[in-house]
Amino acid sequence: MENLVSDAIQPRLTQVFRFVRCSYADGVAELVYAFDRGEELIERVRFPHAPPVVPKYAQAFEAALKALHLFAGVSYYKAGVPPKIELADGPLDDATADLLDALYLHGLAEFAYRNGLDLRGRVVFPRGGKAGAPAMTLGLPARTLVPIGGGKDSLVAVEAIKQAGGEATAVWVGNSSLIAACAERTGLPTLNIQRELAPGLFELNRLGAWNGHIPVTAINSAILVLASILYGFDSIAFANERSASAATLEYDGQQVNHQWSKGYVFEQLFSHWVRSHVAADLDYFSLLRPYAELAVTRAFAKLTPYFDAFSSCNRNFKILGPKPADRWCGQCPKCHFVFLALAPFLPKPRLLSIFGRNLLDDETQAAGFDALLEYQDHKPFECVGEGAEARAAMYALSQRPEWQEDILVARFRQEILPQLDASQLALEPWLEASVEHGIPARLHGALALFD
Repeated sequence: MENLVSDAIQPRLTQVFRFVRCSYADGVAELVYAFDRGEELIERVRFPHAPPVVPKYAQAFEAALKALHLFAGVSYYKAGVPPKIELADGPLDDATADLLDALYLHGLAEFAYRNGLDLRGRVVFPRGGKAGAPAMTLGLPARTLVPIGGGKDSLVAVEAIKQAGGEATAVWVGNSSLIAACAERTGLPTLNIQRELAPGLFELNRLGAWNGHIPVTAINSAILVLASILYGFDSIAFANERSASAATLEYDGQQVNHQWSKGYVFEQLFSHWVRSHVAADLDYFSLLRPYAELAVTRAFAKLTPYFDAFSSCNRNFKILGPKPADRWCGQCPKCHFVFLALAPFLPKPRLLSIFGRNLLDDETQAAGFDALLEYQDHKPFECVGEGAEARAAMYALSQRPEWQEDILVARFRQEILPQLDASQLALEPWLEASVEHGIPARLHGALALFD
């Protein structure tokens, strides 16, 4: 076992964050970091039943491994946020440095906001290195990795690809039994990758490290690019909807978006980088990008076989702390939003049977729903839809007799609705597709699920 960090280290006073080295052997990627001249922090990512790296893919594999090393470093860098970043392999080419600067600045914007930090001008990756040879077309097999998160979005993406006749594998990182059950329910082949954080990170936390939200979708994206080269897939289809691009709030002139690495800006940056630096025929995109959350929940409302298996409740996915007794805690922003977003599209008894209770008939939940509506509060730091989207869903319910008597719907009609412009509350615009997306032509047929 690695040495844990010395008790002498004060994470917030460190001066240099070092990317020490990365390596791969026998299905295990080792990613090594350090602060100043301190002990090494070694993370391992395990790829099950990994085949040997195909020789003609070796250059692409090496580029993907280096990207994973750089991306996963965000988990450790944020512990001290030192003023200098040092790379063992020397400076990055400008395109890679631009990508990393953006990822660390915007992906850590919520972390910085909550901790009273300003990372602008502080996160600077060494640049000016020579770009490698342009990425080649590898002839990767025409099949898709679909990340499964246990919630409705990824299940909609799976069913859309199945409906279009595409060959796909359900993939997830970590050991959530709930995600494993959802992946099993899809009927697709499955791939479960394990990520083991360096034990020293937990020691740093004990010693007073900075802590907070990281762009985990970006790290998982880098893991799946490596997996695509290793196992042979030509596309990675995330399930990030249009609403993910909307900022949670603006603070001191900077947009703060809890979902930045699920947004369209990151998707475009990373997709372009993958095609230019890893493999010219590897597509990274979100299948749900044209759609708002409400369009996705309408599509999910048709997928009844998943109703007793899915959960978007974040308390199910915490590393530490209590889990809900069933799949829904009924208290968190994700529970509130999924309940509200599904309500216009499901018979009320069916929705109540999924959650086991009526969240809109409980006055203790008022503050949670107010935040979703951006009423007297900003949108929660969670993966939830836009405030205007939540208001449209609540307005739709307020017009339906079966919902009007519920405490929070009645309160919306009496207290909040008079302050709103009813002409801006229609549900229909949220169900229309945007033309902005990066979905490859061979998977356009998958969008038929939304018709």
